[in-house]
Amino acid sequence: MLCKAELKEKVVVTALTVFRENGIKSITMDDIAAMLKISKRTLYEIFEDKEALLKECIIYHQYMAQEVWKEIVSDSTNVLEILLKCYRKSVEVLHKTDRRFFEDIKKYPEAYKLIMSYRKQDGDRIADFLRKGVAQGLFREEINYEIIQFLLREQFNALKNMDICRQYAPLEVFETIMLTCLQGISTQKGADELEKFVYAYRKKN
Repeated sequence: MLCKAELKEKVVVTALTVFRENGIKSITMDDIAAMLKISKRTLYEIFEDKEALLKECIIYHQYMAQEVWKEIVSDSTNVLEILLKCYRKSVEVLHKTDRRFFEDIKKYPEAYKLIMSYRKQDGDRIADFLRKGVAQGLFREEINYEIIQFLLREQFNALKNMDICRQYAPLEVFETIMLTCLQGISTQKGADELEKFVYAYRKKN
């Protein structure tokens, strides 16, 4: 028998998966209890309502994303590599998430506020990495990197509502957006590093 902490994590992981795949509105607390083969009473003893569960799902997702960030940073040689790997991972997650999830979450004010707060943190982190790229001589100094990270984020957010991801593989769309952007902001040193990374990356994949 699972202890309360283990059961809570199992509920969160299960709920996060089904919310992503089906949207939030269509999944009830009864559905989640049935999937886990637990009583509704047990579920409500852990989470007072659906929004409380949704918030825990967002917190869990952010924690796992932070762990991926740390791993990517430790395994990468420069900022270009970090950015490409991080955005690639983001697109993989985005591709597995039904567009209804993003529409439905706006109906849960506390959960929506939380996810927007995390998005801002992620955006600030990306802007910091872009500025580090300037310090490393990879990116041009005269560019406003707050605007760059905002434009990249909005482009990736918009992919869910565009037919292009039905015509082409999402990762191909991702590569086109990212490489075009990075080529535009790179110095000659950055362009050379980018070319080397892309060559090695495509050879491996």
